[in-house]
Amino acid sequence: MRKTRTWLFAPGHNEKLLLKVFDAGADAVMLDLEDAVPSELKERARAQVREVLLSHPEAWVRINKPGSDLANADLATVVALCSGIRIPKVEAAADVEWVAERAPGLPLTCTVETALGVVRAFEIASHPRARDLCYGGADLSRDLQVEDGGDGTLYARSALVVASRGAGKGAPIDGAYTRTGDLEGLSRAAEAARRLGYFGKSAVHPRQVPIINHVFQPTAAELSWARRVLDAFELSGGAATRLDDGEFVDVPVAERARRILQTNS
Repeated sequence: MRKTRTWLFAPGHNEKLLLKVFDAGADAVMLDLEDAVPSELKERARAQVREVLLSHPEAWVRINKPGSDLANADLATVVALCSGIRIPKVEAAADVEWVAERAPGLPLTCTVETALGVVRAFEIASHPRARDLCYGGADLSRDLQVEDGGDGTLYARSALVVASRGAGKGAPIDGAYTRTGDLEGLSRAAEAARRLGYFGKSAVHPRQVPIINHVFQPTAAELSWARRVLDAFELSGGAATRLDDGEFVDVPVAERARRILQTNS
């Protein structure tokens, strides 16, 4: 199964966008009940998201901050209808547990967007119900008082990758690029995230979807390399070997080749 490259958000109170979001080509749709929804429209958003889920149960939902009355109402409304929950502002495994108790069986992605969340990233990722971590750049940059996407966030971004792998989870998901008109900047940001060890990225506008899909899709050259590596490794009977161009191939290299092919399948 192809891994999720794009997570396209749609504000729960915007009926027009809720009707269009499923036709944008994203791998996953995230119906938002949190930051994109004004406080006075939370109830309306919840009702509209419920209606959408009745015909689109494949959608995910971002709820409000765990432990809040808003999040409790969100979960009571959508748990039986959606495919998964994204938890915002996760700062401890207890936040994951709070949601897990109210959303039995649903996969949970956990957004880390504060300094405390970064410090506890391994604890969060290690919770058995945490499917993966998500990087929340805007809120984290505000908390750290640094520029979003600048060098000041590099440690935090890498920390989520290390915590995810240390906990035995998959690659974390990169956060949204909010300059919706800057598609070149989006491409650079997605490529940088991929180099750091992220897979997939949130999108806040349909025009961002094709670019994110492209960046996180293996290139023809990568696929060709992966096939050559696995062919050579199989011929060697699993022993260390070399490609025709002299490149050394052993177990870690073969595993990387397998991951590339799995991403494309």
